[in-house]
Amino acid sequence: MGSQDAKLILYTNHRCPWAHRAHIALSELGLDFEEVIIDLDTPRTPEYLKINPRGLVPALSYNGEIIIESAIVSNFLADLVPGKLLPASNTPEGALARARSSLFVDAFLSKLQPALFKLFTASTEEEKNEIIETAVASVVKEVEPRLADANPFFGGSETITQAEVLTGSFVVRLAAYVRAGFYPDSFSKSLEERAPNFTKWAEAVSKHPSVTGIFDEAVIVESTKARFDKIKAQAAAK
Repeated sequence: MGSQDAKLILYTNHRCPWAHRAHIALSELGLDFEEVIIDLDTPRTPEYLKINPRGLVPALSYNGEIIIESAIVSNFLADLVPGKLLPASNTPEGALARARSSLFVDAFLSKLQPALFKLFTASTEEEKNEIIETAVASVVKEVEPRLADANPFFGGSETITQAEVLTGSFVVRLAAYVRAGFYPDSFSKSLEERAPNFTKWAEAVSKHPSVTGIFDEAVIVESTKARFDKIKAQAAAK
């Protein structure tokens, strides 16, 4: 049975950046799928916990077999259509391309994202400035060099790659959070000055139809604000 003939069911929520990864992959690969929205604001139903005992999204049913965890789901989808998002790994060139992509994704997620999340709970301007400097310095050191040949996407590609599948949902939120005032303007201005490769790449990614397809900025901003207002209130009550 070919990938186009398989029955795919995606259990997802459009507010979740991790589930968003699967949507980007499915869009780029042109695969038909059935969508089931999982309410993340209420306890998971017994029915969904049978599908994914962890209660998280995404979960993917492929002809009845369940695959969970966003990176695993996205990599599985990429392998269904070899050569589109990732080269086949049965050659040294393909294996190297996958390693480069994985290193880039790891640098983006492990260095930039954790630093920026601290902005939501920072209480002073000095603290915010330190967080911004740490985040930008991480991009300059770990991410910027890996985008030297972006065209405009990772690895010199003119089309979305697996690197963008696994980071795109977070990239599109960066710009949205700056517009919403969650991240100060100094963050984007510093990136423009010190990480031009990253800035051009991020702009291309955040405008790509596969990335923006399910992204409702107003809903994401509202839910993010509510989540971190709750965190701040809990911290203040201690």
